[in-house]
Amino acid sequence: MATRVFSKRALLMLFVAISLAPASRAADSPFVGKWKLNPDKSKLADQMTIASAGEKKVTLTFAGAGETETLVADGTDQPGVSGTTASITMVGPGDWKFVRKRNGQVVITALWKLSADGKSLTDTFVSYQPDGSTSRIDLVYQRAAGSESTSGIPGTWETTDEKVDSVYEVELHPYEGNGLSLMVSGSPAAELRLDGKEYPSTGPSAAPGATTLSRRIDARTIELTSKLKGKILRTSSASRRTANS
Repeated sequence: MATRVFSKRALLMLFVAISLAPASRAADSPFVGKWKLNPDKSKLADQMTIASAGEKKVTLTFAGAGETETLVADGTDQPGVSGTTASITMVGPGDWKFVRKRNGQVVITALWKLSADGKSLTDTFVSYQPDGSTSRIDLVYQRAAGSESTSGIPGTWETTDEKVDSVYEVELHPYEGNGLSLMVSGSPAAELRLDGKEYPSTGPSAAPGATTLSRRIDARTIELTSKLKGKILRTSSASRRTANS
C-alpha cells in the first residue's frame, strides 16, 4: 500500500510497463495532456510481505515503500509509514481487513482473503481520492516465500493477476520548461524536472527522505528512479505509444 500511502499502485501503474490511451492531448508534446490507463496493455508488479511478530502482531513490508510497519491486529488505528495511521482487523484466519488513514481520513482499504489451499491471496484494494472519488483494483497474489502448508495469511506474496475496475486518469502539464507536472485521478501534483538530477520527491505518495531522478530517454520515453534515504527502490519507465500501438 503503496508508498502505498496515496496508493500502492497509482504511480506504479503509471510507470511499470504502462500504456496510456489519449483522452485529450496537446499538439506540442507527446506527453502533455489528459490520459486514461489502458489496463489491457499495462502490467502491475507488486509484492508484499506479512510476517508474524507475536501475539496478534504483524510486520508489513510493501515493495517500493522502503519502510516496514508493525501493527497489533486488533482493528485500532496505530502509527504507520509516512505520517499515516493503519489498522488490521482479523475477520477470520484467512480474512483480514487493512485500513490506512491520513489526517483521520481513509485513503486506502484492502480486503485480503486466503485461498483454501493457502497458496494464493486475493486483495480487493480501494483508494480514496481527495475529491471523494474511489478507485478499485482486484489483485491475485501467489505465495512466493514461507510455508505453502500454512493456514494463515503471513508470508511473502507476489501478484499474478489484476483487474482494474476504475478509470485511472493521468494529467500531464509542462513544468519548468523541460519538465512535467503529473496528477493521477485528481490527486495533488508531482513535479518531474526530467534533467537526470536528484530532487526531493513531491506529490501525495512522497515519503520523508524520498528522492526522484527523472530523465527523457527519447521524445516518447521517460525514465524515473525512486530512492529512499539514498537507497534505490525502483527504476521504471513510461512510453507514449502511437495511436496504432
